[in-house]
Amino acid sequence: MGITSVGGVAMGQEELMNKIAELEREIAILPEGSITKKKIKDKEYYYHRITINGKRTENYLDFAEVSELKAQIEKRKVLEKQLKELKLLVVPEEEPDIEEEEKLVFKTTVRVGKQLKSQIALTKKYRKRECIKELREYIFGSQQDKVFIIYGLRRTGKTTMIRQILTEISDAEFKKAAFIQVKTKDTLADVDADLRLLEEKGFKYVFIDEVTLIEDFIEGAAIFADIYASSGMKIVLSGTDSLGFAFSKEEQLYDRCIMLHTTFIPYREFEEVLGIKGIDEYIRYGGTMSLGGTNYNADATFSNSKTAEEYIDTAIAKNIQHSLKMYQYGGHFRQLLDLYERGELTNVINRVVENINHSFTRSVVERTFKSHDISVTAANMLRDRENPINIKEHMDLDAVTFGIMQVLDILNKEEQSIDIEDSHMIQIKEYLALLDLIMEIDLESLPEVNQKSKVTVITQPGMRYAQANAIVENLLLDAKFQELSIQERQRVLERLLNEIRGRMMEDIILLETKVAKPDKKVFKLQFTVGEFDMVVFDQKTLTCQIYEVKYSKEQVPEQYRHITNEEKCAMTSHRYGEITGRYVVYRGDSAEVEGVRYLNVEEYLKSL
Repeated sequence: MGITSVGGVAMGQEELMNKIAELEREIAILPEGSITKKKIKDKEYYYHRITINGKRTENYLDFAEVSELKAQIEKRKVLEKQLKELKLLVVPEEEPDIEEEEKLVFKTTVRVGKQLKSQIALTKKYRKRECIKELREYIFGSQQDKVFIIYGLRRTGKTTMIRQILTEISDAEFKKAAFIQVKTKDTLADVDADLRLLEEKGFKYVFIDEVTLIEDFIEGAAIFADIYASSGMKIVLSGTDSLGFAFSKEEQLYDRCIMLHTTFIPYREFEEVLGIKGIDEYIRYGGTMSLGGTNYNADATFSNSKTAEEYIDTAIAKNIQHSLKMYQYGGHFRQLLDLYERGELTNVINRVVENINHSFTRSVVERTFKSHDISVTAANMLRDRENPINIKEHMDLDAVTFGIMQVLDILNKEEQSIDIEDSHMIQIKEYLALLDLIMEIDLESLPEVNQKSKVTVITQPGMRYAQANAIVENLLLDAKFQELSIQERQRVLERLLNEIRGRMMEDIILLETKVAKPDKKVFKLQFTVGEFDMVVFDQKTLTCQIYEVKYSKEQVPEQYRHITNEEKCAMTSHRYGEITGRYVVYRGDSAEVEGVRYLNVEEYLKSL
């Protein structure tokens, strides 16, 4: 295998082919064409000009869409230039005999044979996500007359999973496998024509990536099940347009598809697949397969607030809008139609996600100040033997607390300035739940059993942490606080961020426990004073387990005072049955102290 230098980096032919495939995939989801401007009666109008099947069309553009579309078209051109340069570096293979590998002419981008084998070669070294077993059962199982759908947000391993399953197919069966990369200009008729050709030539396994880019996919999705899957083909569809798949399941593919959602990545898989260990790393970067580790090769998606915002914009907001635009020819926008037509829906969706984070951050930071944890921090720093510091002399606590309120209230006012109504919030949150981006945890109360509410948890912790980190850094711009040295400011900032990590660790444990125990009721339990961070209630046996979650490596009696409180435990057992276990989940080693079991957080999450 020859070695080629790309950008000063040595790269084998397999790696080169894989890089080419990745570029082609990225190019496929970017718009092509150009933007034209026309002046009519002294008013300027913008249009997106594109050629499809030899026919040039122009679609009207709202002014608010022009800048972004222009940037995407320019990005496509840059990537196309890179792709052209890389293809010149490919060492041509010997032409196969027509009998060995028949030359086929397709309307879309289809890979078979040696070309497909080169594309998937590198994925052999990657660890596999646990959910690949469902795809494996479909590919190697009996005929089901159904299509298999892999869907989820960007960078959650969908395309990699397809390539990995292709490496498991025997050489004889691999000759019957094809991979179709859908591009924005492709039509359902084009894909249908290629599928007919593949069927004629005896192909058995067809994987179609980014299929929701097809404009009429939702309305015409039934052909994949009714015509091809029912005739014996194993059809696997994948893409980032999660809502599009959800809509097609309710309509064209009702009871004729198997759905696999990849968005939620639990800690266990984060460690096992990426090869990166530690709850802190999961808090900072968890949620995608995009943190370079020992077992996976990608860049960090949530390395800072800017990349997190870009992810929200491209992977979430555009996902929702694309689905709504394509579904029922745009007839499903409901209360969001006005915002969409004004070009403000992307901004509103982003703000709903941010608002969930702002509410979370505000709660954490306000609790930190109100509960005098900052005073405890001050006292601890003052007692520091090596570098004592009295931060009370350098921080106006009232001013900082007011700053928290002001910054977050201003954000709320900004949201109201574009008339975000409750109906908008409710509908967007419905879509975020369908995307598996958020999940709600019950919050119950004793002795007021009728006082119930919910806590919204974001399933991608890295996105939440990046935004929360940015908010806290902005909050600590108090003038007196700036008198401290950068090292001292950093120490205070780290204390506050530890509070956020602690609350996030609570949310992660609640979320993963709820997902892992669908037959149990998992919730937070509040009392007049104090709370249990988690209760797991078995409604069949009428028993429960109670938990405290502490972002600490130390064992301190204060940590389990609530779960050993006789009055709280009596109320709990009366309401939820016998308490069969009391636990503290923390970052230290597992142990048992006075009837309370300490569980290491990573071990607990991996055991679920």
